[in-house]
Amino acid sequence: MDGKYLTKEGLEKLKHELEHLKKDERIKIAEELKEAISFGDLSENAAYDEAKENQAFLEGKIVELEKLISSAKIIEENGNTGWVQVGSFVTLEAEENQEEYQIVGEEEANPIEKRISFKSPLGQLLMNKPKGAVVEIKTPKGVIKYKILKIA
Repeated sequence: MDGKYLTKEGLEKLKHELEHLKKDERIKIAEELKEAISFGDLSENAAYDEAKENQAFLEGKIVELEKLISSAKIIEENGNTGWVQVGSFVTLEAEENQEEYQIVGEEEANPIEKRISFKSPLGQLLMNKPKGAVVEIKTPKGVIKYKILKIA
C-alpha cells in the first residue's frame, strides 16, 4: 500500500495546523524580521539570521503540509470486512490482556493513543488477517503472540 493514509479527522487536524502556520506563525515571523532589521547592520545581526532561519523552516513545513494534504488518501469507513485494513479497530489478546488499536497511516500513528501504523512491525503482521488469526512478533523481551479477537 503506497501513499499517505489519513482519517477524516486527521486530515482536518492537518488543515487547521496549516491554516495556523499560514496566518498566525507567518505574522509572528514577519514581526521578528521587522524587529531584527530595526537593529541595523544585517551582516552581523544574529536576531535577523535566526528569524530568517525560522522563516525558512516555517515555509518548508507549510510546503510539506500542503503536499501531504493534497496527496492524502482518506481512510473510508468501510464497515467490518472481517479482515484487518487501514482504518480498522482491532481488539487483540496477548498474554491474557486485551487492547484495542486502530490501524492508521504513518502520519497519524500514536502508540499512546492506541493508533498504530500499518507499516509498523505489528501493523504489518495484522494487515489482511481475519478475526481469530494469531500473529507473533519478536521483541527485545521475547516473542509475543497476539490473537485477533474483534475487527471493527
